[in-house]
Amino acid sequence: MADGKRRGRLISWAAVTALAVLGAGLYWFQPWKLWQDDRVSEALPTAQAAPPAASSPAQASTSPSPAPAGPQTLAQGSLISHEHATTGTVKLIRLPDGSQTLRLENLDTSNGPDLRVWLTDAPVKEGADGWGVFDDGKYVSLGKLKGNKGDQNYEIPADVNVADYTSVTIWCDRFNVSFGAAELAKA
Repeated sequence: MADGKRRGRLISWAAVTALAVLGAGLYWFQPWKLWQDDRVSEALPTAQAAPPAASSPAQASTSPSPAPAGPQTLAQGSLISHEHATTGTVKLIRLPDGSQTLRLENLDTSNGPDLRVWLTDAPVKEGADGWGVFDDGKYVSLGKLKGNKGDQNYEIPADVNVADYTSVTIWCDRFNVSFGAAELAKA
């Protein structure tokens, strides 16, 4: 009878352990996200240009030219696939008030756990060679990916010098891998 109790406890312990491992694996990998799409359709942000300062007629001829009336694309690139099939366009945009935004257009990638949008100084490499290079150098996180499909905007903090960054990656922070990336070329 003691053998039967021991076997029962062993089976119970194994079942509890298996459930704990399964639960942790589900939390860590979140496989259901492979079948879920989060679509985002944000319009390009608009910002009001600062009103011109009052000046005397003598100063008017020497004042700098006014800021552009609309957003300006400073750099752009096309996303290539890394760990997951990824397509779309990345644009670095200056708004009339001088603020800068990173815009993803027609993004199409897999959903995943803990996805981020990063500006980086890493070169964009094709294939598996490019999957893990983006956290090796300088990068700035612009926040969590809002959705795995569609058009979306990410405000670039005012203290970020965009000239220091040459690429953008959709980065999975949990597994330290790029889903896709784009080299930024001046527009």
